[in-house]
Amino acid sequence: MTLVNDSHPKEFILLGFADRPWLELPLFVLLLITYPMALLGNIAIILVSGLDPRLHSPMYFFLTNLSFLDMCYTTSIVPLMLSCLGSSTKIISYTACVVQLYFYSTMGGSESLLLATMSFDRYVAICRPLHYTLLMSQRTRLLLVSFVWLGGMAYSFSEVTVTFQLPLCGHNQLDHLVCEMPVLIKTACGEKEANELSLYMLGIFLLAVPLCMILASYACIGHAILKMKSSEGRKKALGTCSSHLIVVLLFYGPAISMYLQPPSSISRDQPKFMALFYGVVTPTLNPFIYTLRNKDVKGALGSLVRSIFISK
Repeated sequence: MTLVNDSHPKEFILLGFADRPWLELPLFVLLLITYPMALLGNIAIILVSGLDPRLHSPMYFFLTNLSFLDMCYTTSIVPLMLSCLGSSTKIISYTACVVQLYFYSTMGGSESLLLATMSFDRYVAICRPLHYTLLMSQRTRLLLVSFVWLGGMAYSFSEVTVTFQLPLCGHNQLDHLVCEMPVLIKTACGEKEANELSLYMLGIFLLAVPLCMILASYACIGHAILKMKSSEGRKKALGTCSSHLIVVLLFYGPAISMYLQPPSSISRDQPKFMALFYGVVTPTLNPFIYTLRNKDVKGALGSLVRSIFISK
């Protein structure tokens, strides 16, 4: 399938907040602060999970993958946002838009599936503890993570490729900070009901279905926690599960508001603020959520920092 035809422009103009230029500098400064924080926080999670033997368990294996996904996710859009907000030339080439959207969609789809996988891991750990080692073996973990990445890639290839088949009729202005599918579909001309339906159906598969699996897992987990006799066991289970639930709410809330409604019904500023939220806020907060609510990660981080200073 070809991605270029006569109706497609050579470049796009990203309007961003052109109608409210006073917002651009504060948002630029905010991104300049939060982007390095997101990178450092997620790199720290990856390092401690790999270096500390206490964290060599399935839960932290999936957490490492989540941190890597968050790094790639935010990197796929924040540099473009910074360029759009901090420059008077708000232009992205057609090819760069295609590459950015493929990458961004792969990370988003993979993260949705990974969050569901992490809830399954918590279900097995709390509801089937005697079978945990067997059910979550290294082979099983690798198979689950492979499914997560392949699922994200399949979603990205199918939906983004179809979206770029839509004729734009010479329109090269996107009312956004980045290239995103709902905005591109909304900008396109001609018949686009099939694309809207396709985006909605894939949104159900990648958002609604994983979210239902997560809720079902936590219903079983909640029942198992209530039956626990040890208060220490209940506290530990609630600590790890509550961190994951907060991350789930931060990711799925904005994503569902964008991808489970027709692009034509999306308000003008909604895509911009939602992209800022699930592309910047969530990857920045995730490491802090898992660190502040998890004694094992805090202990491993403290040991890593002490070893760095001692070596110096």
